Amino acid sequence: MDSYLTPGGTQRSHLEIKRSRFITTISNVANKHQAIQLINSLHQEMPDANHHCWAMIAGKPADNNQHHQCDDGEPRGTAGKPMLNVLQHSGIGNIVAVVTRYFGGIKLGSGGLVRAYTQAVTEALKTLDTQLTYTKSEVLIALPYTAFDSFEYWIRKSNIQVTDKTFAESILLTLQVPESEAAQLRAEVARLQGRMIQQQA
Repeated sequence: MDSYLTPGGTQRSHLEIKRSRFITTISNVANKHQAIQLINSLHQEMPDANHHCWAMIAGKPADNNQHHQCDDGEPRGTAGKPMLNVLQHSGIGNIVAVVTRYFGGIKLGSGGLVRAYTQAVTEALKTLDTQLTYTKSEVLIALPYTAFDSFEYWIRKSNIQVTDKTFAESILLTLQVPESEAAQLRAEVARLQGRMIQQQA
């Protein structure tokens, strides 16, 4: 998968169910550490709330290792899990959703809580601004000077980005390469008698 949707920024929505207030904050996060920082900031911003339940996909949508959730004191499985389920079906990555609950005095029961947290995230996603994020790997290549012009001409027709150039015995180029173009890059570098030095996801 070369690209996937991510949140365009941080967004907040509100929902009231039986006098309980549910405040949903959704944000773009690069990793779990960044998501935890946001969650902690919401604890500080709204310290009088009863719960700050959350779910995140802190990477590509299909990367299950980046899926995490927390009920934050609600009965087990009634908040974080249904929130994560909504995110998993959204196809959006690099996302954290935090639902802050102010208890209104009326208990919702386990089924009611599942419905409430599901609805809170579902409604928030309906108005979420998204952007397309491309999956790329960092690649370092070496080219002979005689091949540089030809390579520059070829790369202008691709979605590969040059992020650094070093002129030494050969020309060292650091590239950001979409997964779908990695094979073409290897073939072009070989054709120009260059070499791949390293690749980092």
